[in-house]
Amino acid sequence: MNVYVGNLSYDLSEEDLKSAFEEYGEVTSAKIVSDRYSGRSKGFGFIEMTSDDEAKAAIEGLTGKELAGRAIVVNEARPRR
Repeated sequence: MNVYVGNLSYDLSEEDLKSAFEEYGEVTSAKIVSDRYSGRSKGFGFIEMTSDDEAKAAIEGLTGKELAGRAIVVNEARPRR
């Protein structure tokens, strides 16, 4: 399952993001979206987890939690249009 994570600190690394989600299960990838020109984080990213149940547990457990000083928004990622 693909999970959207928003309101990320600009200083947060993909490794930090991955480790926060690993408490809930196996993470296959962690990607923070960055600006194409400046390389700076856009403040959101995506986590891919092997199990839908683990992903749902992470969504419930991490929504509104503070990560690197900011309350993160976590929900199921919508398909790209």
